[in-house]
Amino acid sequence: MRLLRSIADLRLAIALLLAIALFSVSGTLIEQGQAIAYYQQNYPENPALFGFLSWKVLLFLGLDRVYSTWWFLSLLVLFGSSLTACTFTRQLPTLKAARRWQFFKRPGNFEKLALSAELPAGTTDAIADLLQSRSYKVFRAGDTLYARKGIAGRIGPIVVHASMLLVLAGAIWGTLTGFTSQEMIPSGNRFQIHNITSAGPWAQSPMPLDWSLRVNRFWIDYAPDGSIDQFYSDLSVLDGEGNERDRQTIHVNQPLRASGVTFYQTNWGVAGVKVRINNSPQFRLPAAQLDTGGNGRMWGTWVPIKPDMSAGVSLLTRDLQGTLMAYDSAGNLAGAVRTGSSIHLDGVTLFVDELIGSTGLQIKSDPGIPIVYAGFGFLMLGVMMSYVSHSQVWALQSGDRLFVGGKTNRAQLTFERELLGILERLTEQKL
Repeated sequence: MRLLRSIADLRLAIALLLAIALFSVSGTLIEQGQAIAYYQQNYPENPALFGFLSWKVLLFLGLDRVYSTWWFLSLLVLFGSSLTACTFTRQLPTLKAARRWQFFKRPGNFEKLALSAELPAGTTDAIADLLQSRSYKVFRAGDTLYARKGIAGRIGPIVVHASMLLVLAGAIWGTLTGFTSQEMIPSGNRFQIHNITSAGPWAQSPMPLDWSLRVNRFWIDYAPDGSIDQFYSDLSVLDGEGNERDRQTIHVNQPLRASGVTFYQTNWGVAGVKVRINNSPQFRLPAAQLDTGGNGRMWGTWVPIKPDMSAGVSLLTRDLQGTLMAYDSAGNLAGAVRTGSSIHLDGVTLFVDELIGSTGLQIKSDPGIPIVYAGFGFLMLGVMMSYVSHSQVWALQSGDRLFVGGKTNRAQLTFERELLGILERLTEQKL
């Protein structure tokens, strides 16, 4: 019993909630689920962030995967246990006491109330009618009366606790059964989910195994100054027979949801280029991202100009706007060429027909989200219920005297006005 009281302690619950909030903030500020090289580059040992937070410390503590670490899940479980203990040791007994009623059988009982009055005349019948007209539930026994309203105000805190437990359960369930994948898919290609970056121990894709997706088209809208305005992916969900089950154009903040899996637009790249040499057929060459030393993104490809591939020229581009820089076999800049046009270098004519973009998709499955949403819905309901005042009124008819008193747990001034209004009506009826 002592352990139960310790777990239900409000100070412990507040400390756990602050710890959960603190680590949640760290999980938001620190990129989650990245490769080790990413953390080595952004969190070096010398100088370490804040003097101690290097990539080794970050990985050791699990700050690269905060929400799936054993200690974060333990905090959630302990906080849920504290809420449960508080509900059973405090909230439920309070509700049970509120649902019980007792009659005041002696005038002295009314002296304990903050608001009470003694009337020279009046009956419990008259005050019962007035209370019922104000939505009170009235109980009577002989010359005694008890009335209450706003029992929802006592149920509200229990609903709040239950909804928070629901949110915690949804978060834990999502961590154990969800997964995250990153895919970079060239425009026109078909793919299945393979590149899983993080997954819970019970994770399993709700999407049928033989289903796939096709990137029908990927494109970028550019602003007048050349900066990216928005990038789009036209995606089709295909079943095992290749039939289109769904199709949607996604962009940042507008994902595709299919069979419990969500596809977010997060990145882009240059996948390749379609070219021709002199009178040759069109052929497609892959493009690779180059290391620019932090000077922006750039992609390049090598185009063979001899059948034995003993010589070739290079094409470089920074975006998908259609302009490429062409370099001859000696590495000298020959000029710029746009898609749909050609350039003459090293004795050949190079036609650049098309730049092929690739879309970067983040794919997530989180079965706990519906549970979390339901929890937040009940949380809002519980908060609104908690604002309802639980008001109680007692009355006793003793001879020619009528004793009336009441109390409430909130909105004291409103309750006083209501009770005074009832007493005035009783006085008017007597006159």
